[in-house]
Amino acid sequence: MAEQLIELNVTGMHCNNCALSVHKLLEKKGFHDISVDFASEEVKFTTDKSDSVEDAIKGIESLGYKVIEDASLHHEKFYEKIENKLIFCAIFTIPLLLDMVLPWPFLHNPYVQLALCIPVFMVGFLHFGKSAWGSLKGGVPNMDVLIFIGSVSAFVYSLIGTMENLGMRYQFYETCAVIITLVLLGNLFEKRSVTQTTSAVKDLVKIQQVNANRMVNGGIEIISAKEVRPGDTLIVNTGDKIPVDGDVLSGNASVNESMLTGESIPVEKGKYDKVIGGTIVEHGNLTMMATKVGSNTVLSQIIELMKKAQGAKPPIQKTGDRVAAIFVPAVILVSILTFLLAYFVGHAGLQHALMNAIAVLVISCPCAMGLATPTAVMVGLGRAAKNGILIKGGDTVEAVTSAKYIVFDKTGTLTTGKFSINHIETEPGADIENIRGIITAIEERSSHPIARSLVDGLKSLPQKKLILKSVTEEKGLGMRAEDVHGNHYFLGSGKTGDDKMFNVHLYKNHTLLARIDIDDEIKPQAAVLVASLKKMGIVPVLLSGDKQNRCEKVARAIGIDEVHGEKLPAEKLGVIDMYRKKGETIMVGDGINDAPALTQADIGVSMNDSSQVAIQSAKVILLNADLFSLVKFLQISRHTLLTIKQNLFWAFAYNIVAIPVAAFGFLNPMIGALAMAFSDVVVIGNSLRLKIKRIN
Repeated sequence: MAEQLIELNVTGMHCNNCALSVHKLLEKKGFHDISVDFASEEVKFTTDKSDSVEDAIKGIESLGYKVIEDASLHHEKFYEKIENKLIFCAIFTIPLLLDMVLPWPFLHNPYVQLALCIPVFMVGFLHFGKSAWGSLKGGVPNMDVLIFIGSVSAFVYSLIGTMENLGMRYQFYETCAVIITLVLLGNLFEKRSVTQTTSAVKDLVKIQQVNANRMVNGGIEIISAKEVRPGDTLIVNTGDKIPVDGDVLSGNASVNESMLTGESIPVEKGKYDKVIGGTIVEHGNLTMMATKVGSNTVLSQIIELMKKAQGAKPPIQKTGDRVAAIFVPAVILVSILTFLLAYFVGHAGLQHALMNAIAVLVISCPCAMGLATPTAVMVGLGRAAKNGILIKGGDTVEAVTSAKYIVFDKTGTLTTGKFSINHIETEPGADIENIRGIITAIEERSSHPIARSLVDGLKSLPQKKLILKSVTEEKGLGMRAEDVHGNHYFLGSGKTGDDKMFNVHLYKNHTLLARIDIDDEIKPQAAVLVASLKKMGIVPVLLSGDKQNRCEKVARAIGIDEVHGEKLPAEKLGVIDMYRKKGETIMVGDGINDAPALTQADIGVSMNDSSQVAIQSAKVILLNADLFSLVKFLQISRHTLLTIKQNLFWAFAYNIVAIPVAAFGFLNPMIGALAMAFSDVVVIGNSLRLKIKRIN
């Protein structure tokens, strides 16, 4: 049986250690390509055994998590919601805290305090105990192990004091209740904050959830976009979202494609134009035919790319993961040592020694280290997506920040891709109208920018029609064709002679018929882009299959010093390799002719292309034609990595300072619980700043 991809929705994971537990379990069971994202509650893996999926589900649920069929249809039960648990615990915890400030004798009664503490303790015992036990079974103890041990220790200590009637020195019910309540409060803030970090993907998913007006037997029926099938005829009116990808059959409309490109200016659409699902018709009406539906639409592919990207870890996260994996056992050991040293060496007394040990447990926070990288990556990728920049992985973000070279393709990247014919020179005896007819017949079979420009430039001029039997395209070279009479033609650049003026040649049966001089215009932002890259310490390079002199002309105009012209696709790979040996190299191309070079570079960037080839070969896709999207991509990547470093510094510094302070008895366990509860929020809050942070 072939390997199949399994996707599960898993609830109950609330930190990176939870994800590590699930990952380790699936690894032990022999699954491959495992991806566990606690924030989006998604688990993916591949298997070649259909019956092993049930085993995986049972294993995940044995860790204390829940596998559900459809996350959008899942609703937590009243008693499962963390908000309700927090409110319930707060009702009983507040009177215990008031005992410390109000002169009400009945609140001092240990049995009254026990009665108030038991409901809170039971909620904490079940909530943290279930998660703690599951993480221990998974082999990666999480923060809940520490909270569980700390709260149980305080409760049992107080209970023994009450049963033995040992007096107020043994009453720490408020410590137990406050620890549980404050950590639940921290969990609530963490849950809501993490939800915000994944908002970019959720916003895109919401765009898919629309209705469609389908034409059936002359009438219109309203169906869900999920029910649309290829070939269906759909009506889209002003204000409607286009439900799926398709081609316009009739009508004209202004379409807002900002969700795809980040560009708010509407694009005019008419007959034969392509439209993309999720974009909005701002003005006009269209009749369209559905061509791509479900997972084949551009929007679905973008969502899938975003999900995969959020699961790809930057190398910097490995440090946090390694520390988080051994953190809980280390803290438990420090807590035990704290108790033993305080009691036996420092003669601090049982009560003081126990409180110091509990403080160590509840102030430490492995979650902050686990959340440091994924939350920043999610927000950074989300901000990039809203600017029309699709980054395929968190690992790409880190690689970009150390880039030394950016290699640009010329045509369609630094230039507009709109060509004009300067001159056609025919060989003696050749008929110009016949030449035009041959060029048009061959090039109208190609989607290359040069081909489209040649066809557009010649259509208004006199020409003799030619009927072709076959046409094939050779990437990076040109077009070969055969007419109905058996004549063979070649139209393209290749490496033909020392002719520097003409860049396209037409051959018939290996005999030169004509030479064509064409040129395209430089994008207006290209020079400013190159200047910006140089300021960032990045060396821009021009790499093209076009004539060397033409490449040098473009390079001089925009400020690029290193130029490699007349390179075939195989030779481009050699140039990319040369730069990679000198430093991290980014390749920017159109994602079709440059697919091999995009794949060969450390990071491939496809400009203004959402084709399947671009999605497969490039690690970054710039959906906006504006060249400054590239600068924005570099800036977002740098700020994302900076945020990750800030988060990790805070997470490590907090624990390095807080644990010794607690161990030496300078911290009440309740203050420790409060500090721990908000340490996660600080990390996530810093990540969320990326949404609104000024980036330059």
